[in-house]
Amino acid sequence: MTKENRMKWIYRLALLLLLFLCLFLLMKLNPLYHPFLKALQGVFLPFFLAALITYLLHPLVEYVHEKGVPRFVAILTIYLLFFGGLGYTIVKGFPYFVVQLKQLLENVPALAKDYKELLSRVDKGTSALPYSVHSKIEQYIVKMEISAQNILTNAIFSLRKIVDYFFVIIVVPFLVFYFLNDFEKIKKAVWYITPRRFRHEGKHLIEDVDKSLGGYIRGQLFVGAILGAAAMIALWIVGMPYPILLGIVIAVTDIIPYFGPILGAIPVILIALTISWKMVWITVGIMLVLQFIEGNILGPFIVGRNVHIHPVFIIFSLLLGSELAGVPGMILAVPVFSVIKVIVIHIREHRLRQHPIDKSE
Repeated sequence: MTKENRMKWIYRLALLLLLFLCLFLLMKLNPLYHPFLKALQGVFLPFFLAALITYLLHPLVEYVHEKGVPRFVAILTIYLLFFGGLGYTIVKGFPYFVVQLKQLLENVPALAKDYKELLSRVDKGTSALPYSVHSKIEQYIVKMEISAQNILTNAIFSLRKIVDYFFVIIVVPFLVFYFLNDFEKIKKAVWYITPRRFRHEGKHLIEDVDKSLGGYIRGQLFVGAILGAAAMIALWIVGMPYPILLGIVIAVTDIIPYFGPILGAIPVILIALTISWKMVWITVGIMLVLQFIEGNILGPFIVGRNVHIHPVFIIFSLLLGSELAGVPGMILAVPVFSVIKVIVIHIREHRLRQHPIDKSE
């Protein structure tokens, strides 16, 4: 290795150490800037949601516009269909959602009693096992009780936060309309405020991110909505309580690759356990059928599930996202990792163009 190459590696290691040091300092200074970040979160949340919805709807607007429909009419049509359908679903479904949530909260003591009896039977059934094994099972039982309580507490807290942000979220439809209507102007503004030497590279970067991520996100959301609706109907038909709540959980967790179906099935099976073993097998059968439909029909044709990331890295990103932000972190893990991957590839290609590798060395 030449002296120049050694200096390059020393420089890279020093830069990496400096990055870790900056991250460490940011973690330590979190109490100082956390209130400021909370305030910014409240301000930027509607803009982020509006930008996401605009990103999802814009291809539909362009498709309708290419069919000969005037652009403003295309925007108004897609806008009214999306928010009209969403509003109708909320107006019709929200009362049932509230009723089922109220029933769940009222039945929490009864559910806790059923689980204690079930866990007690498991505890007695394992009493003949060696003490170390029996002790481990008791520890897992206690952890399961604590986890169930934490999940319910977090769910209620999340609902309260949604109510707190209600008036902020009302702004989103207005922002979406302006974003869709002025989409080309926004693109031009971003183009002109970008330094001239980064414009073409930035354009290619955004195109590659959209190619890698756009279809995946739209497809995942569409498939999640279909599976959630199908789960609601199937659970309602077989007589499971809280079908709307459970369907929403299944729809949201289905966005998570690999672990999503398991996370979505856990609350369904836990509630089925308080009814009967017959209901457990019925719900397991429903979940398996839904996952078969998703994995063999909806996934390949609608999503493609192809973000060109090795499964090992997907699992790593999901575990990291779970540690950092729980279920929301797992939902965002693959899209964020995909964007980082595209950025790294662009930086590498840009450096290679500027500093070609001499193969004769």
